This record gives sequence, C-alpha cells and structure tokens, in this order.
Amino acid sequence: MSEKVKIKVDRDIMRMPTIALRGLVVFPNNVVHFEVGREKSVAAVEWAMNNSSHIFLITQREMETETPTVEDLYEYGVVAEVKQVLRVSDEVVKVLVEGKYRARLLALESGGKFLISTIKPAPLRGVRVGSTIQMEAMLRSLKEAFERYLSLNPRLSKDVVYNILSSDDAAFLAEYVPANILLKYQDKQQVLNESTLMRRISTLLELLNRECQVLSIEKEIQDKVSDQMDKNQRDYYLREQMRVIATELDETEDARLEAEEYRKKIEALELPEEAREKLLKETERMARMQGNSQEAAVIRTYLDTCLSLPWGKTTVDNLNITRAQNILDKEHYGLKKVKDRILEILAVRKLSPEVKGQIICLVGPPGVGKTSIARSIAACLGREYARMSLGGVRDEAEIRGHRRTYIGAMPGKIISAVITAKSSNPLLLLDEIDKLASDFRGDPAAALLEALDPEQNKGFKDHYLDIPFDLSNVLFITTANNLDTIPAPLLDRMDVIELPSYTRVEKYNIAKRHLLPKQLKNNGLEGKVTMNSGALYGLIDGYTREAGVRGLERSITEVLRKCARKIAAEETESVHVTAGMLEELLGPRRVKDNFFNRTNAVGITNGLAWTSVGGEILPIEVQVLDNGTGKIELTGSLGDVMKESARLAVTYARVHAAEYGIDPARLKDADLHIHAPEGAVPKDGPSAGVTLTTALISSLSGCAVRADVAMTGEITLHGQVLPIGGLREKSMAAYREGIKTVLIPKDNESDLYEVEEEVKKAVTFVPVSNLQQVLDKALIRPGKEKKKSSSRSKKAAPPPEEHAAPAAVRQ
Repeated sequence: MSEKVKIKVDRDIMRMPTIALRGLVVFPNNVVHFEVGREKSVAAVEWAMNNSSHIFLITQREMETETPTVEDLYEYGVVAEVKQVLRVSDEVVKVLVEGKYRARLLALESGGKFLISTIKPAPLRGVRVGSTIQMEAMLRSLKEAFERYLSLNPRLSKDVVYNILSSDDAAFLAEYVPANILLKYQDKQQVLNESTLMRRISTLLELLNRECQVLSIEKEIQDKVSDQMDKNQRDYYLREQMRVIATELDETEDARLEAEEYRKKIEALELPEEAREKLLKETERMARMQGNSQEAAVIRTYLDTCLSLPWGKTTVDNLNITRAQNILDKEHYGLKKVKDRILEILAVRKLSPEVKGQIICLVGPPGVGKTSIARSIAACLGREYARMSLGGVRDEAEIRGHRRTYIGAMPGKIISAVITAKSSNPLLLLDEIDKLASDFRGDPAAALLEALDPEQNKGFKDHYLDIPFDLSNVLFITTANNLDTIPAPLLDRMDVIELPSYTRVEKYNIAKRHLLPKQLKNNGLEGKVTMNSGALYGLIDGYTREAGVRGLERSITEVLRKCARKIAAEETESVHVTAGMLEELLGPRRVKDNFFNRTNAVGITNGLAWTSVGGEILPIEVQVLDNGTGKIELTGSLGDVMKESARLAVTYARVHAAEYGIDPARLKDADLHIHAPEGAVPKDGPSAGVTLTTALISSLSGCAVRADVAMTGEITLHGQVLPIGGLREKSMAAYREGIKTVLIPKDNESDLYEVEEEVKKAVTFVPVSNLQQVLDKALIRPGKEKKKSSSRSKKAAPPPEEHAAPAAVRQ
C-alpha cells in the first residue's frame, strides 16, 4: 500500500483507517463479523491487515448515506483489531473483528483511498465511591429485566445467557449485554455514548424494560393472530368437509359462487350508481358468509327483490286517439264526459311526451266502473296494469316497506306492484284511496305524498330497498267513493274525474251489451238463454236499487243459474226470460218503495241527500202538538248540522207566521216534533234547511206540500238559500223516483251542466234564492190551483227504440 498513515500523533490523539458501519454498533471486548462492500471500506480493511491490524469502527446516522462526512457519523466509536478477512466475491469482503476500546471522533479525512479518522480514546469511567450499593441494585434489576426479556425472546444462545446471568462485573455487562441482545442500532449507540458506568447501566435498563414491553405486546398480538389463524384454519377445514359432503349429496350451497352470480346479474343491469354500489356491497357481504346462515338468507331475499325490479324496462305508449276512443266506447256505455276527459289527457301526452306526474282520481259511487275504466286506460296506452287496494291500510310500512332490521321485512305495496307489472312505466291503480286509515303506527296517506308528487318520486326510496327507484314514469290512477275523507295535501296532487250514478236507461244498455253476454259465457248458456228488454227493466226496477250495476249483474247471474238448472235437468233445451217470469225465478220484488210524499200531504216534504253510494230521497215529517209547552223534539239520528237547520226553520216560522196564517199564540204553546224516517241511519249535512222549513210551515199552516216537488238547499237566519254540493247525484235520485220538479239554490244553476241530459229532459229544475220562493213553489195554498199527484210516481220511460216494461214491474 502506498498510503502512509501515522497512527500515533501524540499521547492521546491518533489517526486511524476508518469503516463507517451501517446499522451496526460494535462494543469493546466483543467479537463481531460483518461484510464490507464499499471500496473505501475494503481498502481500509486491507491496509489494516498489512500494517497494524487496528481499525476504527463508527456507525453512521442514516443507513442510506453512501459517502458519509463527519456530520453523518456518530461521535463515539470503537477501535477494533482485525482478526480475519475472507473475500466472498470481487466486491464483498467478510471481516471478523474484536473491539478493544471506545474512542471519540475528532475529525475525518475522506480524500484518500479510505477514510482516516482523528480519534481520542474515551474509556468508560467506573463507579464513584459510595455508589457500590446502588450499582448492585441496578445490576440485579438489569438481570431481572434480562430474564423477562429472555422469557419473551428465548432465541439467545446458551453461552450468552450463561455469561450474562453468571457475571457480576458491571463493566463487562455494560458492554456484553447490549452487544448480544436485539436492539435498534440507535439504541445501542445511545448506550455506547454514555461515558460513566452508572449512566450506561441505567440507560441499558431503561431500554431493556421498554423492549420487554414491546415484546410483550408483540407476543400478545401474535397469540391473537395465531388463535385467529387456528380458528380460520379450523373453519376452513370444516367448511371444506361440509362442501364435500354437500357435493356428495348434490346439495351444494357455495356462497361465493352464488355471490358471483349475483354480481354478474347486477353488472348486467342498467342501475344508478348508488344502487349498483349498494347491491355490490351486499354481494361482498354474502360471499364472506356461510351459504346456509340466516343472514345469508336475508341478503339473498333482498338481492332477489332488487333484481326483480324492472330496471330500465319500459313499454312504448300508444297515443292513437281514435283507437283509444274505440276501446272506451266498446268497453263502457255512456260516461261521455269521463271518456272525453281521458281522451284529452291522452292528447296532451301525445303532443307533449315530457309532461309527467298527472295523477288521475276517479270518484263515484260503488259499481259505476272506476276500476274497469282504469284497466281500459291501460289498454289504450298499451301499458302494463297493476292494482293495489288501499282499503283499511293503516300502517305506513305497507306503503313504504319495512326496514330490513325487522323479521319478515318486505317491500311496500307500491314497489310490489311495480315488480308485478314488470315494467318501470306501468299504470298503477290505487283502489279505495278514501278508505285509508291512520293510527299510532303512522299515516299511510302522508307516505303516499312522496310517491304521488311528481317533484319527489323520481328518487322514491322504499324502506326495504333503501335505494332510489324512479316512479316519475308511472301513471297513477286512484279511485274513491268520497272526496271528503281524502287529506287535502293528497287530494291537491290529483286530477279529479267524477263518475255519476247510472240512469235507468244506461243500466239497461250496460246490462244488454256487457253484463248479460259476459254472464251467458261464464255460465255456459250462450245460445241457450235469452232475455227480452222487459225482463232487464224488471230486474232494474224490482230487484236492484243502486248507483252502479254490481247488484244488477248479480241478479242477472241468479236468473241464469235458475235457467241453467232447468237446462241441465233436461226439462228444456232453451229459455227465453220475460218480465212475467221474474217472480217465478227470483221470488217477489225485492225493492220496496221508499217512503216519501207521494200525495199532496201536510207536514211531509221531499228532500234530497247525497251519500257515498249515490243520491237518495230524504223526506222530512213535522207534527204540531197543541196545548204543549213550546218544546221542540228532533228524531231520526240527526247530526248537529241538521239540528241547527231545524232551529233556523223554527225561527223563520215564528218570524213569518203572519204571512202564512199561523196563529202566534198557537206557535208559542205548541210542541213541534221533527222527524226524518229511517231513524237507524245517521243523517247530517248542510242541505236540508229548505226541506225542514217547508215541512214546518206546511204543518203549522195546514197547507199541503206538492208530492211531485223535491228540494235541496241550506238556509240563513233571514231566509236566504245557500248553494249545496252533489247536485248531480241528488238529481239522479229525483229522476229515479219520478219527481217532476226539483228546487235548487240559485247559485247552483251553473252545476246543471254536469247533470245528465236524460235527467234534464225528465225533471224541471227551478232555481230559488230565498225561502219565500221555495214555499211559493212547494205549498198548495188556498185559492191556488191544486195539482193532482198519483198514488205511485212513474219512472222515466225506456228509450224509444226499446219496448216499454210491463206495468206490473214499474215503480
């Protein structure tokens, strides 16, 4: 080697070849072997072997530093003697050294072939006088800590353990212990940096205790991991056994394969991103479960429900107005205004397809064809049809579904109907929406607000699905018998179409064109049984009384069953049913005449009422009992509103007694009994004021009330007649009972537009604005011409093209 290094400069300062160690700390009196790969480090080793065999070993602060400077090295290192050198390869040399003494780095020269350090020996100072007992205590603590360390890390060799536990030399242990236990090189360097034996033992004890804590926590974690791995291995082994057994029994339930199938189905659907993420997450959960677990069954049911929804499946609307009109005319007789309204809606949809959210509400008495109209609209549009009944629904969850946390959870009625329709734009019929109930479980009518609101139902969330589903393309049609029980916010979202009661002629045509052919087919009597017009009118007049035609259909079916029995018994081959045969087949007439004023009677007035099943005649009776106490008796299940109307009528009679020849003294002492027949039926409403007043004035004055006059209207304290509702149904009741004249409030004159043309031809409507006009029209006062009224009011005649019903079956 040409490099000249003068080892000893003076008594304390030396210059020596140096190796910068990476991740390694060498202690005095300890033998260490390591590999050298850097050129300067290899050169330093070769120089030491050819000269003094001594070399300075010092640790660099960062292992990544390739060319260290004095700032990159720690302050203290060790002078070591090179014992052996073994070349492993052309670049790597393996060195065996023995540490001799500690030294402090003063300067570093890095310009030559190898690093040269200027160092000063820094021997470890011993124990001060008087600290022997303290040192002994620390050595005991050190050995106890080492035993704990040994219990947590038993990989040390027996020689090392023996040397440590058998030695009481503090200086030896201060260098031997850190050199032979697993500590970070920064911690070992911290021990080497200590210059006094006491502080070195204290630092070493602190590091050893901390290492014991770390090893203890590490061992605890490893034990838990090991236990978990053992459990997982055991579960895996058992699951594999179950899978093999299931395969042998041909009952394979592999949750992972099933989850993968669900994932493929989800990926194939056109789902919103939120729904896709939710469903994929559920499939991942399912893949981690056992196939026969209860939770997997819940997820399987949920995924089946979500995948059965018609995501992106739609039908194309057929908006041919002519075709729609032909379908409506073929399937429904009459209902001209209803058909016109439906065709107008279809026309708007044709001209503006983006218009959505029109909710149709069909309102009318039972049996007038609300449900069948909705089915016909679906046929006109070419949409799928689904129906859900809301009658008696009182739980909000039936509309919006149950949350999956509950046992037996299921989606709500709306989502279930969409699944049934198998289309995302079906026609959904919400039947009997006026019969929704509410209790402590919630208000289902409020739950419907979101579904029926075009601004909200684009992202309708069923509680069971918990993912949004677009209902904006669904055409909702609702039905109701009465609007009064529908909450105002819900009614506000609907376009109301009223279906009136059928007239006698309409019932006849419906029976002839639809009901009779349908029941002939259902009973297998086509070509074997016929009915003439007299028989149909006889059924309408004598065996049914209703606004719709359900009872009429049942009566027709009953007649056909009687005929079927005769034909099946081979008594005859065919039957022609006439009006005269009805009593033989069905028994006596079932429809009894309603009680009302049929002869010009005193104290009886024919009123008109509207109910959920159509219009009715509501007669009012009044009797005056002389020599009484002026008491007023009200009977007939009258509600508060009608009782108030009765009090108004009494007040009006007292104020205007002189105009109608009523003795004020008699009125003061007489008892008045006001009664509405059919007392078991509750009656209430604001349209009986004129009826009560007319009956009361008639009874007090002795003037008879015309039998062919019916009336409706509410009154004020000064005798003004106020408008009423339900005029169309009330006029139908008057027409049905053969009333010729109906007194209506002046303000209701415009409502005559809604009354059927046939009714307006048969009935004269007289608008009145005050009670004087009502009494002038209704009472037969002395000196005026009295009109005769027959004992039984005649019904409207059948249409000219049909034969009239026999007198025996007329009312």
